[in-house]
Amino acid sequence: MSDAEFDLLDELYFVQPYHYLLDSLGWDENLLLSTLDSLYRDGLIKCLQSPDEERFDMVDVLEEGRSLYFLATKKGLMAHNAL
Repeated sequence: MSDAEFDLLDELYFVQPYHYLLDSLGWDENLLLSTLDSLYRDGLIKCLQSPDEERFDMVDVLEEGRSLYFLATKKGLMAHNAL
C-alpha cells in the first residue's frame, strides 16, 4: 500500500464526499482520482451515489468520482490497521 493510499484510507472510516477528500487532503485532482481508483479496484473502498446509497455496479472512478461518496470496506480497514 502506498503512502497516498494509506493517507486516503485514513479519511474513509466514515462516508466522505469527493470534495471533502479533495479539500481535506489538499491533493491534485489527478492524484486523488487515481488513488481512489486504485483502492476501489483492490476492493479496499466502496463507492456510494449518496451518503446512504451504495453503488453495486462497476464504477469508473476516474470518470464519475467527482460526484460520488466513498467509504473504506472491511478489507480496507483491516489492511489500513495492519500497517
